[in-house]
Amino acid sequence: MNVLVINSGSSSCKYRLLDMATETLLCSGLAERIGDPSSGCLVHETFKDGKERKVRREHPFPTHVAAMEEIIALLTDPEVGVIADRGEIGAIGHRVVHGGVEVTEPVLVDEKVKDIIRRRSVLSPLHNPANLKGIEVAEELFPGTPNVAVFDTEFGTGMPEEAYMYALPYDCYEELGVRRYGSHGTSHKYVAWATAKYLGKPLAELDSITMHLGNGSSMTCVRNGKCLDSSMGLGTVEGLVMGTRCGSIDPSIIPFLMEKKGLSTAEVSELMYKRSGMLGICGHTDMRDIHALIAAGDRKASLALKLYVRSIRKMLGAYFFLLGGRPDAIVFTAGIGTNDAITRAAVCEGLEPLGLVLDPAANDTRTSGPRTISTKDSRVPILVIPTNEELQIAMAAVQILGKAS
Repeated sequence: MNVLVINSGSSSCKYRLLDMATETLLCSGLAERIGDPSSGCLVHETFKDGKERKVRREHPFPTHVAAMEEIIALLTDPEVGVIADRGEIGAIGHRVVHGGVEVTEPVLVDEKVKDIIRRRSVLSPLHNPANLKGIEVAEELFPGTPNVAVFDTEFGTGMPEEAYMYALPYDCYEELGVRRYGSHGTSHKYVAWATAKYLGKPLAELDSITMHLGNGSSMTCVRNGKCLDSSMGLGTVEGLVMGTRCGSIDPSIIPFLMEKKGLSTAEVSELMYKRSGMLGICGHTDMRDIHALIAAGDRKASLALKLYVRSIRKMLGAYFFLLGGRPDAIVFTAGIGTNDAITRAAVCEGLEPLGLVLDPAANDTRTSGPRTISTKDSRVPILVIPTNEELQIAMAAVQILGKAS
């Protein structure tokens, strides 16, 4: 079965087509600046007969439908396409950020599921409306093809009550669903599965700590293959310092800023989500730029990195205790976690007494697949495992359709 995986944003559409008989990536692409009347860009990359080919189209895409029609045309193009027609797509998997407590596993999309996505947009205003748009476009352009929604919050719904509850009046939870949900769950779930596979042990016996480090960053503590705790909470701003998000802060800062700077609820939310983090400290979010500035002696860039690393190390210590000090592995993943040896080294510095011994040569060596970057005598393996959320979504789609048949 071929599964098309779609990650729809407010002005973008990221996609991958996978042959699930062999779990092979056939093509991937990204359409950007959707809705911009003056410009648009679609980059489509195919992987056929062992050859990679990239096609770039630059013109406006007035709607998501127009962008998806262009994507379909490229998928089926006689020269750069990988399928004869859209009928060769057996299912469409969609990344959806927030499903609340109503959704605890991947589901076939129906009107009830779409209503849940709409209602949970209040907890994920940047993502859920765009995710729903991707589903509606797929329903329009692929009539009869089943759509499967895979929710980022799914993995976190397995947390124990004492992990997901906040010490607020209980009716905040009962009436409004205020609790810790955890985000990046699709990535954390995939990496837990891939870690168990790499270590050669059953997923149900895996205890690990996963660091999903990118522009958006989060950590998850895994016990017996399930989420024990997550750094992200009700929304996607709690936890680690991030590219533009502040991470965990003293809650009293919020009313203080609203009073002293005259900010509205929307304005203080925009400040925490879009103008804080490393951007707020040093004006940059790309770690490559930050490293270059540090090398040039920039104090604020150095401070931004120190804040970022400190937030990771504090969470790492907490999760070490939750797992009794003996995780099967700690795992770096996502853009920074997979590619940034400097940040990994900073996170692991001085942790040898805890059984974490980084191998500098292995850490500095870049390869495409999973790898160990700790020394042979490290009591706890330190791993780098590239995440693959699209494969996780495609696997979920195949599983759901198997249950439905």
